[in-house]
Amino acid sequence: MVNERKAELPIWFANEDIHDADEPYLPSLFEECFFRWKQEALGLVSLRMGQFGIYSRDVLCHGFTDPTDQPVAPERDLLASIAVPEAFREGATSKASADGSHSIAIPLHRRSDQAVFAVMLYTHTGAPDASYTAELQSAALHLRSCFYHVFEQLYVKDLIEQQRRKDREANHRDALFLAAKRLYDQIDVSSVLAEMLASLESLYPNSEIHLYLSQDYVDGDPRIKPLAFKNTAHDIVAQAFLESKPAMEHERDGTMRLAVPMTGKQAAYGVLCMTLSRGKWDESDMPAFLLLADTAGSAFENAKLYEQSNLLINELRLINEMTKRLNQSLRLKEIFQFATSELLTIFDADYCCVLQLDKISNEFVVKSSNIPAMASEHFSPEYGFCGMIYRTKEPLIISDYWNTRVVTSKLMDNTGSRSLIAAPIFVDGEVVGVILVTHKIANFFSYDNYKLLQVMSTHIGLAVANASLHAEVRRMVITDTLTGLHARHYLNEQIQSRQRKDPFGSLILVDIDYFKRINDTYGHQVGDRILVQVSSIISSAIRQGDIAARWGGEELAVYLPGIRTEQALRIAERIRKQVAEETDPTVTVSCGVSEWTFDNEKISVESLFYRADMALYEAKNKGRNCIIVGE
Repeated sequence: MVNERKAELPIWFANEDIHDADEPYLPSLFEECFFRWKQEALGLVSLRMGQFGIYSRDVLCHGFTDPTDQPVAPERDLLASIAVPEAFREGATSKASADGSHSIAIPLHRRSDQAVFAVMLYTHTGAPDASYTAELQSAALHLRSCFYHVFEQLYVKDLIEQQRRKDREANHRDALFLAAKRLYDQIDVSSVLAEMLASLESLYPNSEIHLYLSQDYVDGDPRIKPLAFKNTAHDIVAQAFLESKPAMEHERDGTMRLAVPMTGKQAAYGVLCMTLSRGKWDESDMPAFLLLADTAGSAFENAKLYEQSNLLINELRLINEMTKRLNQSLRLKEIFQFATSELLTIFDADYCCVLQLDKISNEFVVKSSNIPAMASEHFSPEYGFCGMIYRTKEPLIISDYWNTRVVTSKLMDNTGSRSLIAAPIFVDGEVVGVILVTHKIANFFSYDNYKLLQVMSTHIGLAVANASLHAEVRRMVITDTLTGLHARHYLNEQIQSRQRKDPFGSLILVDIDYFKRINDTYGHQVGDRILVQVSSIISSAIRQGDIAARWGGEELAVYLPGIRTEQALRIAERIRKQVAEETDPTVTVSCGVSEWTFDNEKISVESLFYRADMALYEAKNKGRNCIIVGE
């Protein structure tokens, strides 16, 4: 009885079905199922007497048989243009004839709601033969079965692939758990690094692994090297460290190099670089590798903290006292003067300058210094160490300015200083100032001083932000109340986030044509209703993971993660058609489409929107109610 009940239970994926939003992805399924159907339908009499084809809603053929002495492509396309739309519209068999050629269009229904998702078209010359009708109906059912067989195979393949990845990830998690436990059991830097390299060699036995440290370290292990910045534009190790994100490159021989920053909670301490031969890397390994790098960074940081506990306790006391003093004042001048005085004392420095960026003149202005000649000096954002920090948004440490003159500095030249530590002052992620601390003796400042200045610059930045009379308060609203779509800033943030992890994506900008004329003719209430209608059409035409937003006024935007231009065009075209057919009063839309890929030299939200906006502008100039792809 148990076995009988099991036999009666349906296979779970037999209840799965396609949906309207899947239409852009169906052509490849149509091609594969029609190919299979042809192999299995060789015995059909009708196959020898005419042509079969499978058509999508846009009357495009995705596979056909081609015996001799049958209607040529123009005649077949003409018959298809008549019979196929009717079969889609009526949900029943339709026929068409022209110049001695005849066609029969049989709809293929979805199994969930019986909606038509494709049409099988049979064309032949000569008089129609009613005896073919039953055979054609059977052929259509057979073709539908082939489609769902292919469709269900996708589920099975996905399941197998997901299970494989889960098994692989589970094994990695177990190995990483043990590696993390061993790492956290170590209390000195050398043991942490040795354990980390051993764990990587165990997890990736066919790889070549190196660790590039950003601070001085003497151990004798040839795999541990100092981090150098000689050619940052083409060095993935330097890129990974400076950008705090993984970098990857592929050689012509198929070798892959992956560089991942080893980061703790306070800073990046180095870069793990792994080289693998062709076929030895799986993208699913990336989370495990990143987790191990993060774990190693945290363990390394803990070991450093343990070694320097007494020094850090004193530093924390200094930071605490300085922060309390900074927060007692809301006047920028007092904050800068106090910061200068404290920094000179803490670092036992000879000179200190605190500069602020004047956004109006776009110059750095000295706001506080113990050098009278430097008072109120102005410098271009491209000049000296200020310029370097402004461009890179990174702190600096210079051991000997006289021997490594990377830029010209008026401060260093006029004071005879040789050592320098410098850090940016951030407000809302932007550089609004720079701190320069110098000494006349070479190699005077330690790496710990360098790190401490970074921490102090953060607190100075917070004090500056609190004291600024021009602080901007941005209200975080992610939903547009009229259309129900997301707000523009939310769309920007989501695209930025997806660009960090996706290989590609597409953007569609949608603009309602002559919207001002609608408002002038019918009033703003009708204009708002049109906006709501178009927004609803867009929402129904995209996948759950796609992001639709109101870009501004009558302009709407749709971001399609993991979608290339070809598919984006189909979605945009569906939106364009539905808007023209379903809006009341009737309006049309123009669309601009752009895409980004991981291979782009500059990946940014701004460039993606710019290309789409230029394409939309071109669509407007070409008469509206059309779609243009941005270059």
